[in-house]
Amino acid sequence: MVLAAEPLYVLVDTAVVGHLGRVPLAALAVGGVVLGLAAWFGIVIAYGTTGRAARHYGAGSRADAVAEGVQASWLALALAALMLMSIEVLAGPIAGTLAGSSEVAGPAAAWLRIAALGIPGLLLATAGNGWLRGVQDTRRPPRYILGANLLSAGLCPLLVYGAGLGLSGSAVANAIAQTLSGALFVRALVAERVPLRPHPRLLRAQLVVGRDLVLRGAAFQACFLSATAVAGRFGGAALGAHQIAFQLWSFCALVLDAVAIAAQSLVGAALGAADATAARALARRIARVGLLCGAAFAVVILAGAGVLPRLFTGDPEVYRQAMRAWPWFAGMQPAAGVVFALDGVLIGAGDLRFLRDLTIGAALGGFLPAIWLAYGLRLGLGGIWAGLALFVLIRLVAMLARTGTGRWAVVGAP
Repeated sequence: MVLAAEPLYVLVDTAVVGHLGRVPLAALAVGGVVLGLAAWFGIVIAYGTTGRAARHYGAGSRADAVAEGVQASWLALALAALMLMSIEVLAGPIAGTLAGSSEVAGPAAAWLRIAALGIPGLLLATAGNGWLRGVQDTRRPPRYILGANLLSAGLCPLLVYGAGLGLSGSAVANAIAQTLSGALFVRALVAERVPLRPHPRLLRAQLVVGRDLVLRGAAFQACFLSATAVAGRFGGAALGAHQIAFQLWSFCALVLDAVAIAAQSLVGAALGAADATAARALARRIARVGLLCGAAFAVVILAGAGVLPRLFTGDPEVYRQAMRAWPWFAGMQPAAGVVFALDGVLIGAGDLRFLRDLTIGAALGGFLPAIWLAYGLRLGLGGIWAGLALFVLIRLVAMLARTGTGRWAVVGAP
């Protein structure tokens, strides 16, 4: 649930802001996808930290595992500072490029500047989640993030409607909740009583791991930003509908990623303990769990087609546009469940170069051509979401082939 934090924050915002009207919802779509970029970099830090910490923990060294968390937190702070400054300076041009209209761009930039203040807390929370999962602590991260989410869920409608802040109120609630969650994870790290100073050797090692994950993440973000830009050029209703479907998809993806996080920790610990047989058996079981979870999500999404979008908007045209994306959104869930599960297996095993190359190839050869073709042929949201389904399918086929070979199961500490 920790990695689902940012989509969950924005999902709550979508439900509240959607009833302010089409323009605020479209503005949230633009701001949300940019803030999602920060969330993704947090996920990169968490993924890299979990695998390395789990291998140390599996080899019997909790202190070394926690040390990975210290260095990940320093990386999180440095990245947060860079992203915060960049967004505060460039929010206007970014929003103008993605929104497709000045009517949406102005509110989107204002929302983004406020919400960006929560980025340091967000990245510290994901770094904390990485090392805690690596040492097999599965209790504290959900408690920390649940507290922050409850606070955000309570503050958002209060500030948007009660205090009359409108769209800006959701950004304030978002930033407060992220800051609180980051503080809780920092407190957990300090309580370990390990040295907190930066360690250049470990930082360099994490940066090497992060390099492949960042390149992989850049491919994802190029896809998601392009999809938002194309949706914006189909009009405000299409952009608002894309916001609803995309935030629900992001939330489902990162809830399903709970399976991937478990896979990273368990597979990393097994390989750290030099048990490749156990790691391969875990991969098979985790893939089956991902399939079942994805199928369950598909059933819920299809059954809720008449209800879920209306929780986020009262605009009939926005709802009609959302229904163009809905079959693709629901239909890809079983495949996505397996993909996310195997992501965790291969990240836990340190097979990052393969994942990097696969993601970039699927983006350049599948998703990006499909959505820009959808724009050229005026296929609307259905075309955009067909491209996303193709992206998932390409990755599914390649990852099943990779895990079937067993070459990824390399034993030993990092």
